[in-house]
Amino acid sequence: MTLFRLAISALFIFSSIAAVQAKTVWVDDQLYLPVRSGAGSQYRIIENAVPSGTALEVIETSDSGYTRVRTPKGNDGWVSSQYLSNTPIAADRLKTVSRQLEQAQSELSAVKEKLQDVSTERDTLSNAESSLSAHSEELQKELRRIKNIASDSINLVNRNRELLEENQKLRNDLEVLTAENERLEASNDSDMMLFGGILVFGGVFLALVIPMLKPTRKTDNWA
Repeated sequence: MTLFRLAISALFIFSSIAAVQAKTVWVDDQLYLPVRSGAGSQYRIIENAVPSGTALEVIETSDSGYTRVRTPKGNDGWVSSQYLSNTPIAADRLKTVSRQLEQAQSELSAVKEKLQDVSTERDTLSNAESSLSAHSEELQKELRRIKNIASDSINLVNRNRELLEENQKLRNDLEVLTAENERLEASNDSDMMLFGGILVFGGVFLALVIPMLKPTRKTDNWA
């Protein structure tokens, strides 16, 4: 059990050390903090005048009021914990906020330009829509005109077909009348020929009969 508890304690200590090592602190406002070789002011300075706002990597903390850190130059040393802050200094925060503000203003300007472009594009599309509407109205009028012309053409075609049918009917009637006229003429010619033959026959008959009807003179036997 004792070994188990020691193992748990060691694991907890190592976890705490790892957590501390992952922490970052900053040198407080308006200071030039010396980095010493030990946890106390009696130790020699290994890096002098670390300026305010410098980010330091925490390696170890102690109850003596000092913290072991690693500087951006790579030096490991001890600094007074009271001059460390868990957040960046106000000047750095102001710079960050200023950068963010500048970025926001830049993005706002970009958005305004984009809005202007969108407004211009919207106006262009609106003008194009108006032009298309006018063109569409013209096309509708032209379509109605073409439909009227097509309707008139259809009526003309139908009327032409009716006239052709009437003309064909008149031709058929004319052919019938012509055939009837020819038949009548042929019949009339036959009648005339028959009448002529009758007249000729009658003339011949009369020429033969009339002399026979005249009294013959008797011969005087006593003369």
